[in-house]
Amino acid sequence: MRKADLQDDIEPLDTAMTRPDPAPRTYPAAVHLLRRAAAGPAAAPTATTIAAIEQWLLTEAMAEDELLRLYESLVWRLVAAGVPLDRASLHVGTLHPQLFGFAWNWNRLDGFCDEVKVEEAALKTDAYRRNPLFRVIEHGEVFRGRTGDTQVRANYPLMAELAEQGITEYVAVPLHAGGSYHNAATAATRRAGGFTDRQIAGLTRILRLFALYVERHIALRISGNVLETYLGAAAGARVLQGSIKRGAGEPIRAIIWASDLRGFTDLADRLEGRDMIALLNAYFERLAAAVMGHRGEVLKFIGDGLLAVFPHAAFAHETAAAEAALAAAEQALADIERLNRQPPPELGAIEGWQPLRTGIALHEGEVFFGNVGAPDRLDFTVIGRAVNAAARVEALSKSLQRSILVTQLVADRLARPLNACGQHMLRGMAQPITLFSPKPGSDGSVRRRHS
Repeated sequence: MRKADLQDDIEPLDTAMTRPDPAPRTYPAAVHLLRRAAAGPAAAPTATTIAAIEQWLLTEAMAEDELLRLYESLVWRLVAAGVPLDRASLHVGTLHPQLFGFAWNWNRLDGFCDEVKVEEAALKTDAYRRNPLFRVIEHGEVFRGRTGDTQVRANYPLMAELAEQGITEYVAVPLHAGGSYHNAATAATRRAGGFTDRQIAGLTRILRLFALYVERHIALRISGNVLETYLGAAAGARVLQGSIKRGAGEPIRAIIWASDLRGFTDLADRLEGRDMIALLNAYFERLAAAVMGHRGEVLKFIGDGLLAVFPHAAFAHETAAAEAALAAAEQALADIERLNRQPPPELGAIEGWQPLRTGIALHEGEVFFGNVGAPDRLDFTVIGRAVNAAARVEALSKSLQRSILVTQLVADRLARPLNACGQHMLRGMAQPITLFSPKPGSDGSVRRRHS
C-alpha cells in the first residue's frame, strides 16, 4: 500500500497527553504516546503467505520510510498469513540525552498501532525489571511463556495481566542486525494452545529480515536526534535534508535573541568546574525552555551566552514573532527567579551562586541562516549586522539596569506599554538606536502603543 493511501490513518497526538486517550489504553508516566495509526486490516492484503511477506520486505517495503506505517502493515500481513496474532510490539533503543528509545504497540482488539517514546526513567521501574522484555533487551535472551503456567505468572506480573485478557502465549525475541542497540519484538495470541512451532518459525524468519529495517530506522532517528540536540530543530532538519555545503543557507527575517549571564566571570573564578557546569545547565534549561516553548529556535550556547531566533516565517505575521520573543524573555526571567528561590537538588550543595541574573536583548533584522566555517568543520548559525547589533544591545542591559531590552524595530510591532530607555550609539553603527524595556507588571493584554 502506498504512503499516500494511509496518510489519513496516522493521527499525531499530544506527547504530554493533555487530552484523554482516544482508546482505552494507558501508559506509565515515563512512556509518552506520540502517534497512532489506525488503518486496520486495510494496511495489508486480505490473504498472503510468509513467503510473500518476505518478498514484500525485499521490494515494496523498502520505499516506506515511516516505521509506524511499515510495522502496522507487517503485523496485519502476518495476520492475513494465518499467524494468530492478538497483540504485538516493537522496541528499539536510540541515542538521545533523555530517551531510552521508542516502541510500537499493536492490538487486534482496537486495531490501533501506537508509537511511543520511552524515557530513561522507565528502566528503573520494577514493572520493567520484572517484565520478560528486561532479559530480552538487556541480555539478548529469547522468552516464550504460557500464561497458564502458574510459575511464569508468579515471576512476571505481565503474564498474569495477559492471562486476564485471554492471552495464552507471549513471545519476546531480540532483533539482531549487527547494530549496537538492544531491540526486541513481541507477539501474543489468544489461540488455545498458543502458537504452533511452525508459526513461531515463520515469525522468526520475518523478524530476522525486519530487523534490517529497524537498524535503518534507528540510524535515521539517531541522526535526527543528534542534529536536533546540537543544532536545533530547524537547523538540524536542514542539515539532514542535505544542506551541508559551506555557504549553503538563505537570508531570513527574524527577531534575534541575545542573552548573557551576569557575573559569569566571577562565578567561574569561584566555583569548581563541575559546579559551574551544573549551574549553567540549570540556567540554560530555563532559558531554552522559554525560547522553544514560544516557537523560537535555540541556535547556540557560547560560554554563558545564548543566541536564538524567532523567524517571521514560523509565525502567522511579524507581530506574532515579536510578541512570542518578548513573552519568552519574560518567562525566562520568571523561571530564573523561581530557580533562585527554589534551587533543584543538584544546586543545593553549591554555595555563593545566588541570585542568578541575566540580560536579554531582542532585535529585528535580516540574517543569513546557514553553513559557515572551514571546508571540513562547519557551523550552522545566523550571522549578519542584526546579530551583532543584538549582542551589543545586550551589553547595555547591565549599565541601563534592565533585564530585557528591545530595539525600536521590535517595539514598533508590540501593542503594549514599554518604558523608553533613550537613544544609544552602538559600535559599528552610524546612527543611534532607540531602546525600550517592558513595564513591570504589563502584559500582552494591554493593547496600546508604547510612548
